[in-house]
Amino acid sequence: MAGNDWINSYLEAILDAGGAAGEISAAAGGGSGVAGASGEKRDKSSLMLRERGRFSPARYFVEEVISGFDETDLYKTWVRTSAMRSPQERNTRLENMSWRIWNLARKKKQIEGEEASRLSKQHQEREEARQYAAADFSEDLSEGEKGENSNEPSIHDERTMTRMPRIGSTDAIEAWASQHKDKKLYIVLISIHGLIRGENMELGRDSDTGGQVKYVVELARALGSTPGIYRVDLLTRQISAPDVDWSYGEPTEMLSPICSENFGHEMGESSGAYIVRIPFGPRDKYIPKEHLWPYIQEFVDGALVHIVQMSKVLGEQVGSGQPVWPVVIHGHYADAGDSAALLSGALNVPMVFTGHSLGRDKLEQILKQGRQTRDEINATYKIMRRIEAEELCLDASEIIITSTRQEIEQQWGLYDGFDLTMARKLRARIKRGVSCFGRYMPRMIIMRFFSNPRKPMILALARPDPKKNITTLIKAFGEHRELRNLANLTLIMGNRDVIDEMSSTNAAVLTSVLKLIDKYDLYGQVAYPKHHKQSEVPDIYRLAARTKGVFINCAFIEPFGLTLIEAAAYGLPMVATRNGGPVDIHRVLDNGILVDPHNQNEIAEALYKLVSDKHLWAQCRQNGLKNIHQFSWPEHCKNYLSRVGTLKPRHPRWQKSNDATEISEADSPEDSLRDVHDISLNLKLSLDSEKSGSKEGNSNIVRRHLEDAVQKLSISVSASSVEGLSENVRWPSLCGRKHIIVIAVDSVQDADFVQIIKNIFEASSYRRLSCSVGFVLSTSKSISEIHALLISGGIETSDFDAFICNSGSDLCYPSSSSEDMLSPAELPFMIDLDYHTQIEYRWGGEGLRKTLIRWAAEKNSESGQNVIVEDEESSSTYCISFKVTNTEAASPVKEIRRTMRIQALRCHVLYSHDGSKLNVIPVLASRSQALRYLYIRWGVELSNMTVVVGESGDTDYESLLGGVHKTIILKGSFNAVPNQVHAARSYSLQDVVSFEKPGLASVEGYGPDNLKSALQKFGILKD
Repeated sequence: MAGNDWINSYLEAILDAGGAAGEISAAAGGGSGVAGASGEKRDKSSLMLRERGRFSPARYFVEEVISGFDETDLYKTWVRTSAMRSPQERNTRLENMSWRIWNLARKKKQIEGEEASRLSKQHQEREEARQYAAADFSEDLSEGEKGENSNEPSIHDERTMTRMPRIGSTDAIEAWASQHKDKKLYIVLISIHGLIRGENMELGRDSDTGGQVKYVVELARALGSTPGIYRVDLLTRQISAPDVDWSYGEPTEMLSPICSENFGHEMGESSGAYIVRIPFGPRDKYIPKEHLWPYIQEFVDGALVHIVQMSKVLGEQVGSGQPVWPVVIHGHYADAGDSAALLSGALNVPMVFTGHSLGRDKLEQILKQGRQTRDEINATYKIMRRIEAEELCLDASEIIITSTRQEIEQQWGLYDGFDLTMARKLRARIKRGVSCFGRYMPRMIIMRFFSNPRKPMILALARPDPKKNITTLIKAFGEHRELRNLANLTLIMGNRDVIDEMSSTNAAVLTSVLKLIDKYDLYGQVAYPKHHKQSEVPDIYRLAARTKGVFINCAFIEPFGLTLIEAAAYGLPMVATRNGGPVDIHRVLDNGILVDPHNQNEIAEALYKLVSDKHLWAQCRQNGLKNIHQFSWPEHCKNYLSRVGTLKPRHPRWQKSNDATEISEADSPEDSLRDVHDISLNLKLSLDSEKSGSKEGNSNIVRRHLEDAVQKLSISVSASSVEGLSENVRWPSLCGRKHIIVIAVDSVQDADFVQIIKNIFEASSYRRLSCSVGFVLSTSKSISEIHALLISGGIETSDFDAFICNSGSDLCYPSSSSEDMLSPAELPFMIDLDYHTQIEYRWGGEGLRKTLIRWAAEKNSESGQNVIVEDEESSSTYCISFKVTNTEAASPVKEIRRTMRIQALRCHVLYSHDGSKLNVIPVLASRSQALRYLYIRWGVELSNMTVVVGESGDTDYESLLGGVHKTIILKGSFNAVPNQVHAARSYSLQDVVSFEKPGLASVEGYGPDNLKSALQKFGILKD
């Protein structure tokens, strides 16, 4: 704070006049340089905290208040106030401002206290739950945690690290490459926000286009040139907005290989690395990442179509006619991680996740500032939606890639689902010796700022963001006279045209930078060019190294620090923050000095030490160049594939030689829907279990065991060819449908629900008779409950093509033959067992069920009544169902999820609309995921589906509104009000759903004519 005279005005406004000014100046570190002797002797007590006795208000404000707020904002306010001509009005304003700051300080302390209490309670609950889970796991582990063979190496085993030594030489890399050259792998990377292209990246244009953009592009490029990898797709958003370059609207962009002579190893028609841009969200608008959440489902649908089509293309080229599914889907940042989780579940493909930065850590940092409440932070950053996405990534990922140990322990450690043994540490790598053109252009851009360009260059490369701490760097440079005499400072702060047209945050930082340059009279010593090309960055590094300069990154916290590795590759020693990734980078490279980013004197001394001590500078440069091979792209790719290689391969397990729509009934020998008379795998659901002569509990256990046996037998049979199937085997009738109407209305009574079904049938009667329109019923009910409801309403089950039951954990088809009816009391449904193999990942099974029953018993004991009881009749192999008798005492979904995650149990928790039913299903199962399965398995186009919903719905209601399918919302008083259990959402529906998407229509009531008009609007029915 030294040198800021304006601080005294704040302090003087709340202190008595006279000698207090001396005390203020002394505490402010010589801000005004005037201190009266009489003032030093006076012992003024605080006007705010008199009860605390001897107290220095000046020191309190400098150390506790002023330092906790954005200095730029305070300075702007002071400038306006101090410009007032009236002394009385000026003093009054200053006094009011000071009291306002004090008020904010109290608020900050209150928030900090509440957060500390909350974190303490959370930590205690987590430890108790994990101890409880540890004892429970010794009894029985979940299927996802067991693996098939306990002797197989696991990705969660720390010992796998020692079996994967680093590559330290070109010979070793070539030897490893020769072992993997015959593989033909397909990898999908996802990074959906920011502006992404292969050349001339606009890094620093905005907060979304930064280091992550460069990292994912270079990772895709490096993987595409790695032996064993045939194709890499980097999926991102297609943007055709007028304020961005046309290249971001190109559907596909091929990335040039890192080294052309290595590219021929897998040369093929579709080989290499590509940026694939998926259209989703507003087509003509570039929007920040915080506003992308409502369009995630749409991106997932578009990406799914691309991956399925590309897998078929690659199958024709290198897969002997069989689809080549991705070996892994890798999400970068929370939005892409959320998308990768849904794609992983839909395709049954392993997922990898890199956070880059994490929401809980950001939330904690902002709360510590004390300027915003949780609600205000969430409104700005949609932080709760981001945190839930990151929790889902922990649930779904098989590998979490982190940059630093600090990220593992202090950032991921904040998450409910965090498991220390799960995080795999892979350092980002950068290739040395990048060839660049126009090497003299950076010299011309930068050197024109300097009066003495021969001095060593201190280089900072960061966008103008407050957390990058650029203003502290300028103060450190400006106030250290020896450093100013010895070196120049270069600030590469992205590209800009007009400061006033930038975002308010970036504009404020740049304005502060310019004012500080003027304040310290640094003209001729600081360069701050407006524009630079990405291709010029290597030459900027070289220029700094040639002048024997230093690279500095003094961000308050740096998740990784890719620029530090880039600088080291060009021989630049570093001064870096000791918060975050630079700590691990320095441990490997040993090429510089770590500093406290809040201490400008420490920053200045470290810079001065490196540029003044030539021997130290040379030693740091040599260490960096010697150890940089540990951060090379070839080694990174090798380690990446080594970790991925430990994963158990997963992909869709069925086999078919043609599209489902092209296969006739006689050409389906591999069909997973076996006829009951042929191989006895058709599940018979008994509707009169009470009359079977056995107790209800025993009958349910027998039924569950039967389902388990059916599934195991199905898996073993599907591995071999099946011959001699009868003519009764039928492919689902929905294969030939042009349009599918999905009825998923949760917010109505049963009578209204039945009438809605009948009215939809009536509205589409013409298309229904021509068999061009099919129907799917999607609900949280079990198949037996669905059957009873339809029969009571006079609706035949054969009117539907499929039933999505138990909130998406079961997919059934109506029986194709009445001969399957062994007795009038039995209803034969063909259960899609392939669907179960798609969703079983990390399903806890019986172990999860026991944990949930104990949890329910504890809740019932706490409330003194049976709030929640197991519903065995509605439960199935992949759905644990409970009846909720008192919704007021029921736990919200987020609390149940958290309880399960702490115990390393991964599941999807859903309440029915009225709160009377609680379903716990596999983590990657849902009704929207079941629709994606219908596309993958049977070729039913998602864009040809229309989902009919009410004004509200079950917990998964939001996922039914997004995507490329059409949506009809039925509005009216017949919609019941959602139960209060849905009120405790982590985020609002408006944060994640766009009600303005083109494929969404609202209908008043559910009359046949209104429904017909909506279906005509979407082109399902003709006018």
